[in-house]
Amino acid sequence: MSRIEEVKNLMTELEEDLEKFYDKGNKAAGTRARKQLQELKKLSQDIRIEIQNIKNEG
Repeated sequence: MSRIEEVKNLMTELEEDLEKFYDKGNKAAGTRARKQLQELKKLSQDIRIEIQNIKNEG
């Protein structure tokens, strides 16, 4: 379940920064959001590989 928590936490942080960027025009929040999106992409790929490995084992 830790993977689920990782995704939830990252999404919460991302949501906050996206609101700051789009609603308030905070450019630093946009930079943070881009970094978090990259982390989400990497985490997603790691989870996909993990799922595939579990499926292949049995």
